[in-house]
Formats: sequence, structure tokens, C-alpha cells
Amino acid sequence: MKKEQKKLYTLLVYSENVAGILNQVTAAFTRRQVNIESLNVSASSIPGVHKYTITAWSDEDQIQKIVGQIEKKIDVVKANYFTDDQLFIRESGLYKLATQMVLDNPEVSRTIRRYGASIIEVNPTYTIVMKFGLTEDIISLFRALDAFGCVLQYTRSGRIAVTRGMQEQVSEFLEEREKNG
Repeated sequence: MKKEQKKLYTLLVYSENVAGILNQVTAAFTRRQVNIESLNVSASSIPGVHKYTITAWSDEDQIQKIVGQIEKKIDVVKANYFTDDQLFIRESGLYKLATQMVLDNPEVSRTIRRYGASIIEVNPTYTIVMKFGLTEDIISLFRALDAFGCVLQYTRSGRIAVTRGMQEQVSEFLEEREKNG
């Protein structure tokens, strides 16, 4: 039997806002020896429910098992996994550049504009650039700026994502649970 190819999956996990639930969620990945690529936790559109957006490279069988383990947690409302084509996704990147190098080389500013990034602060020491977009775009801008030797610091956020459907899938689940409640 041929081993399945690893793909990047995004898990959307909804839980009640309870201390310790993040540890329980990440433990499901640890038990399966799957590394978390990015993690973002925030309040969801549903009062009292938090949303975890987690990305990981794995095969579908492992991801299904991880989602199953996460859903067994008492404080987890719902968990699903998705591929990129099923979601609208974005990240942000922050780039701290040496101001003098930015001023000395006009190509740096052209590169920032070409990538659709914004300069959000300039002082005599450093210039802060911000970019919103897809992971590949954030990383590509870093590589382009790094080639000029002007990057002092760089970071990117975890992924944020919404499904391409009309409402969050957890909304349907909660409505159904309330009807049968």
C-alpha cells in the first residue's frame, strides 16, 4: 500500500473558554507526532465560544484521527479539518528594516510596493513594514527584502481562516444541538 502524501491541513476547533483546553488540543497532535505549523486562538462570532485555527502538515488519515481525539474533549464544541481551497485564509507579516539601507536603495521601497505591503513606521533607526496575504506572499516578501540585507527582524502571524460557507459550521451544530437538547 502506497503511503499518502503529506498536505497542509487547517483545523478549525471551537470550544468553550476554559483554562487548559489549549493544552488538551495540542496534546492530540503530540500523541500522533504531528507538528503544529501555526496556531491562532481568538473569540469566535458566537458568544462564549473560542475558535482555534491550527495548521499542520500531515496525511488525511492522521488529521481525521486528531480531529476525532479533539472532539472527544468535554469542552470542545466542534472540530473540523479543511484544505486551503475550502477556506478564505490570511496571515500578516511584520518586517523591521534598517532605515538607512531603505533610504540608500530605492529598490527596497519599490519591492515593498510591488508586494502590496505598507510602511507603517519610520524612524532614524528602523522602518516597519506590514503585509497581509497568503503565507507564500508573506514569505516571498521576506526573501526579497532579505536579499537586500536590510531585514533586522521578521515575524508572521498564525493563519486566520473562515469557511467559504454562509456561516461557521459550528453554528449549524449548535442550532441542531439546541433543537435536540
